Amino acid sequence: MRRAALSVFLVAALTCLVSGQQPPVKTITTGVVVDVTVVDATAEHANTSRAAVVHARTLEVLDRIGVAKPLAELGIHARRFTVRDRDRVLVPVRFDDLPSAYPYTLMVPQHVTEQVLRDRLTELGVRVHRPVRATGLTSYDDHVAVTLDSGETIRAGYVVGADGMHSVVRDLAGLGFDGETLPQSLSLADIRIEDGGLPADEVVLYFSTRGMLVSAPLPDGSYRIVTAVDPAPEDPDVAFVQRLLDERGGRHPRAVVREVVWGSRFRIQERVASSYRAGRVLLAGDAAHTHSPAGGQGMNLGLRDAVALGSALARALGGDDAGLDDYATANRAEALRVVGLAHRLTRLATLPAFIRPLRNLALRLAASRAGFRRTLALQLAGLTDRS
Repeated sequence: MRRAALSVFLVAALTCLVSGQQPPVKTITTGVVVDVTVVDATAEHANTSRAAVVHARTLEVLDRIGVAKPLAELGIHARRFTVRDRDRVLVPVRFDDLPSAYPYTLMVPQHVTEQVLRDRLTELGVRVHRPVRATGLTSYDDHVAVTLDSGETIRAGYVVGADGMHSVVRDLAGLGFDGETLPQSLSLADIRIEDGGLPADEVVLYFSTRGMLVSAPLPDGSYRIVTAVDPAPEDPDVAFVQRLLDERGGRHPRAVVREVVWGSRFRIQERVASSYRAGRVLLAGDAAHTHSPAGGQGMNLGLRDAVALGSALARALGGDDAGLDDYATANRAEALRVVGLAHRLTRLATLPAFIRPLRNLALRLAASRAGFRRTLALQLAGLTDRS
């Protein structure tokens, strides 16, 4: 049995590796030096974009660990978000006047975000062990013993499960994952188009009578397209995406698809763990919550989990573990709020066809009020409840 003194053991998806970031070094707030062991079940890191939005509040949080500025240099600073019915703007939302050092939505592929986090971990002397799976978990008063698929056992002061929606750590700790699977099927595709046709510096949510479509620019000149369609193909092709853009996107100018770089489909899961803590075992990221991609909140919430939990763990290993309960309570409450927001946006986007013209009229009337636009901007940016 190997013992990692004053250690934190993370079973981690790479989007949440930052939860082990602060403990490996002397932190400003605690001065605690922590030995961190990180394992990942995947053989290599992903190279597809998946999540592509980093909001202002998340960048503020990432600034604490020295990765916000290098990350911001690698993405598109989208200072505006609009809801449109084909070519008509229903709701214009500005981010350029947000009360933040990061007055924009950062459009950057998830694999780039992961690389920036990995680089920071490397700077701190932390290595990711892969492919390694946790298969057993035994909690004691003063440590947790984690059994790996290699047969090795690690003893750690605390264990963090950041191992995704189907979290092994969460199940081994006996924590529930309450919620439901929604009927909507979503199609994702990263595409390349002929010049023009889609805004290159703005995220657009199209609410046409034929259905919802999201267009988001990426730094390499491609676009992330998200649509609610049933059934969604496993591998969307050019003809499929072109048809959806023609039916739901803007008419003038018409976006012409040249290539589908990557595509996927999934069903929306809305679930939140019954608790984020079981003694010395804690959850973060998709292991703790999952929801609709509406509003681009999923990875953002997980990253904020990670930084908050990293700080709480550093204090706990310094002798004060009250912050762990605070983390479990506050971040679960934030997850419930975010799941609620994503649910409302999803319901709005997938209303029956006969109601959609009325929905669009109501949105246009609501958007005539500056307070509505401001509140929506703050909610999307995650700035309504700073902590």
